[in-house]
Amino acid sequence: MFGVFGLWKTFASVVFYLTLVIGLGGLAGNGLVLWNLGLHIRKGPFSVYLLHLAAADFLFLCCQVGFSVAEAALGSQDTLYFVITFLGFAAGLWLLAAFSAERCLSHIFPACYQRCRPRHASAALCALAWALTLPAVLVPAHACGLLRARAHPLACLRYHAASVTWLLALVCVACTAGLVLFLWVACCSQRQRPRFYGIALGAVLLFLFCGLPFVLYWSLRPLLNFLLPMFPPLAALLACVNSSSKPLIYFVMGRQPGKREPLLAVLQRALGEAAAPAVGGLSLPLGSV
Repeated sequence: MFGVFGLWKTFASVVFYLTLVIGLGGLAGNGLVLWNLGLHIRKGPFSVYLLHLAAADFLFLCCQVGFSVAEAALGSQDTLYFVITFLGFAAGLWLLAAFSAERCLSHIFPACYQRCRPRHASAALCALAWALTLPAVLVPAHACGLLRARAHPLACLRYHAASVTWLLALVCVACTAGLVLFLWVACCSQRQRPRFYGIALGAVLLFLFCGLPFVLYWSLRPLLNFLLPMFPPLAALLACVNSSSKPLIYFVMGRQPGKREPLLAVLQRALGEAAAPAVGGLSLPLGSV
């Protein structure tokens, strides 16, 4: 019995420190993306999504690292920490779904996209994602007693089911858009690969392998806490990998083999959008990574 307890304690410590190190690295990476994309790189319809996605990842990692340290120092867990942390993660999922879907539609239906898309659609969708994430997470959390309030079982079941349905819908949108874009570019399109193609596919695949367990934990939290106590720290670790690895994808997409360039130049190539006037005054990206 003592051996099992000691093994579990060692496992928990290793996962904790890995989460902390990866989270701190992700904070630095997403901070650099926010600084350069927000202030030094010209933004277009798609890079606006990536700017907000970096902000959501930065918020999630900041909360995850801060609350993990607080829980370790206090020696107890607080469900309020998990709810606040999940806000940033859920906003990032919404933004990833919107980015993937628009990238897919803009390549499959370019003429219709240029003609019908409103000029400030990206900014409006990002604002909508942030605004709707709050009630989608906080309302079921309050009904289920995660915000230090009294739980209401019937309301908890109803609102939590709606929240899980919403999250699964976003997962389906992101994954379907990524799959359709991949198949269209690989099999049907004769044009050059669209800009942000690698970023969109990389972010979706990263979420499937590393972000999906955190959605599963939100959906089945009481059951997983009881049956698989090792699942919550592993899900948090993988979620940190998901949020911390996107800057690495941008770096890989932007760098040129055999050349040493400043970080700003690499990010400019990966995330910047050279714009040209289009129908209805819309500025659209040209070129490809």
